[in-house]
Amino acid sequence: MTNTLNELTARLLDSYAEIGAINHIDGANLPDKQTVGRITAQLLRLLFPGYYQDLTVSGADELAGRIGALLEDTARLLEQELRRSLEYAPGRYDDDFERVARELTRAFLGKLPQVREVLVTDADAAYDGDPAATGLDEIILAYPGLEAIAVQRLAHELHRLGVALIPRMMTEWAHSRTGIDIHPGAEIGTHFFIDHGTGVVIGETTSIGNRVKIYHGVTLGAKSTSGGQALRGMKRHPTIEHGVTIYPGATILGGETRIGEGSTIGGNVFLLTSVPPRSLVYYEEGAVQVKRKPAAADDGMDYNI
Repeated sequence: MTNTLNELTARLLDSYAEIGAINHIDGANLPDKQTVGRITAQLLRLLFPGYYQDLTVSGADELAGRIGALLEDTARLLEQELRRSLEYAPGRYDDDFERVARELTRAFLGKLPQVREVLVTDADAAYDGDPAATGLDEIILAYPGLEAIAVQRLAHELHRLGVALIPRMMTEWAHSRTGIDIHPGAEIGTHFFIDHGTGVVIGETTSIGNRVKIYHGVTLGAKSTSGGQALRGMKRHPTIEHGVTIYPGATILGGETRIGEGSTIGGNVFLLTSVPPRSLVYYEEGAVQVKRKPAAADDGMDYNI
């Protein structure tokens, strides 16, 4: 016997009443996923002008007008969604949500030039690290790693401002587009390169130094989440020091795990313990081997740039 639409409506309403944990009908407004996606896309246009839209202009005045209009629209949308985020998480700021949302919007947008300064090092690292790359145009237009990193760097600035929900929504927008999942809380240094990228996972409390290169399928995760919410705020994910390379399929877990500067982690290695600087880690005869790199392998790179 087929249910009528009226009967189905009644059954759904009964379900809403009985199973309230996944409803948000009577609560405060939440940030809108579609709008947050639009904001993120517009922020990428501001970071990489001319790459995410046709921005052929006749002069500086026209460019200023186009960028100004895009920035104004982005600020309007972001302020609206920030206000909803503040209503969702009251107590983090004072209750003047409109004023606080406006101040947070201005503070965040003021970071865009600084984010660009770091992103150019990421683009350079991709070009230097991939002989298949023909130039920065190809990297910006076609490399998912740079897009995922750009969105994470944006979301990280909002995360640092204490904004709820929106930073994670931004990185999940990038995740759905690139297959790369980087939590907005992760701390990432300069000259970061993700090659290929599909299946990369970088957890919330991960710390990554300068000039780090990782390949597809790499997980920088937690040893266990069996403690659930008791682990919130604790260092659960590894620290990757300057100049480390991590090859495809490697899994490195744990908040106390530290990969020493200049080390190389081989493909499919499963690692739960720290390794000293300039280590070579690989599988041999079914066991993980950790060896010191020979002095001749020193690349002379200044990782502290």
